[in-house]
Amino acid sequence: MRHFWPIFLAVIGCTYSAPTPSLEPDPVLTTQESGTGALLQAVSVVDENVVWVSGHRSTYAVTTDGGATWRAGQVPGTDTLQFRDVHAFSADVAYLLGAGPGDMSRIYMTSDGGTSWELQWVNPEPAGFYDCMDFWDENTAVTYGDAIDGELRLIRTTDGGRHWLPVPQGGLPAARGSEGGFAASGTCMVTGGNDVGWIGTGSGVARVLVTSDRGATWEAWETPIVSNAPASGITSLAFWDTENGMAFGGDLAISDAHVDNSAITSDGGITWRLTSHSHMLGSIYGSAYVPGTSGPTVVVVGPNGMDYSIDTGTTWVGLDTLSYWAVGFAGPDAGWAVGPGGRITRITLYSGY
Repeated sequence: MRHFWPIFLAVIGCTYSAPTPSLEPDPVLTTQESGTGALLQAVSVVDENVVWVSGHRSTYAVTTDGGATWRAGQVPGTDTLQFRDVHAFSADVAYLLGAGPGDMSRIYMTSDGGTSWELQWVNPEPAGFYDCMDFWDENTAVTYGDAIDGELRLIRTTDGGRHWLPVPQGGLPAARGSEGGFAASGTCMVTGGNDVGWIGTGSGVARVLVTSDRGATWEAWETPIVSNAPASGITSLAFWDTENGMAFGGDLAISDAHVDNSAITSDGGITWRLTSHSHMLGSIYGSAYVPGTSGPTVVVVGPNGMDYSIDTGTTWVGLDTLSYWAVGFAGPDAGWAVGPGGRITRITLYSGY
């Protein structure tokens, strides 16, 4: 969403098998040295050791030791791109999405841990702006962008990004007004098992687009998240299985009050109902499901802090009041949140785990 630059974002695809903790949450937050002062907007957690983050000034950073040390860098030949989404498969293989108008929206890929980067795709439309991406596997992914002239924009790859092709308009619902997305944390799109995936829309609209064929075709469903202003809608999604998940967002112009910014589905995104407000005021920018807990635990972040819920949004507990853009987890004792000034915070929800 180009008009609200301060937000310009979970990783659903993490797999981490762990015993279910029997303890109540006893959170511990640990500041880590990122090696950069850039605004960090996205995080991709491969496992409890390997994590990638990305952000402004063409910046990325990677750790292979759980954040004890981070190696930060910039994609060569660029210094003004804003990498608002990152998706990693290992310490070597990762993808970066540059979000911005026209050719600032582009996709890079590394297969050697950032030593070199391949430019895979550049947005050919000057009016285009891409917001988020996600992968089903190392070959298949979709990237979502703002609508142009009443038509949604999605591109899809089935060969690991060697080719990114537009999803035909015949497989997409018509755009609603200026419907677009919020490139806040890279989590306005998430994928799940059985070929399903979801996109949360914004810009005065708050719909969820659902696919069951790995992005070839999509249907649109309404949500009750606030959508009565240009800067309102859905910013982030978190699903813990193919039927159950949550959508988050708000009105980005309102930072000092609660709005209807959290909703839940139990039928794969077709119907939604509001949950209680998050503990923090203002909008939610990023969210993540925490695997390995006894019930669906979800962590949300935004400019006013970080909260978690262990009861799917019935109640929320504040974790921090610092500003964050994105969050991701490998398990109950291994999460990371990122934000302004190169901020990286490791999150241990269960310190006795």
